[in-house]
Amino acid sequence: MEKIVDAKGQTCPIPIIMTKKALKEIDEGVVVTSVDNQISKENLEKMAKEMGLSFETKKEGDTFSVRITKEIENIPSENLDKKNTVVVISSDKMGEGMEELGKILMKGFIYTLTEMDELPSTILFYNSGARLTVEGSDSIEDLKILQENGTEILTCGTCLNFYGIQDKLSIGEVSNMYTIVEKQIKAEKIIRP
Repeated sequence: MEKIVDAKGQTCPIPIIMTKKALKEIDEGVVVTSVDNQISKENLEKMAKEMGLSFETKKEGDTFSVRITKEIENIPSENLDKKNTVVVISSDKMGEGMEELGKILMKGFIYTLTEMDELPSTILFYNSGARLTVEGSDSIEDLKILQENGTEILTCGTCLNFYGIQDKLSIGEVSNMYTIVEKQIKAEKIIRP
């Protein structure tokens, strides 16, 4: 079975939502989603990887077609025993008050995460928190340590675009609002510094 999803002209997170809905409607088969921007294409590819599904992307003119294959035997089962702690960072500062102090505290917070016995499964960066994952950030080395030890680093693509830093991402992957919400809903514990 093949389902076609036309998500051209749609912005984040609509292409992801449309594609997930189409995938839920089939037990096995292929969903081909058409989008007209790079971020949506990357988000669809990331979603397929996270779901353990194979995919192929083709480009024709300004349109990307992401072909996702769903087979019964390659659908991963959920690992219910794994702790799922999500850290949500929505600012490049921690707390209220002096900006300089807030930045020092945030750097210290991210460093301290690297020293914990139990690392977070995911760190979400959005709004001005997106600045912490781009070149020039004092926290890149600590975030690399976390990523190398299995922590997923996700930064909001809309936020990177808004601040004009989309080409400066230095760690982790670009994410979208659907994934940001989904990660928090599925989390056993959410930490907001």
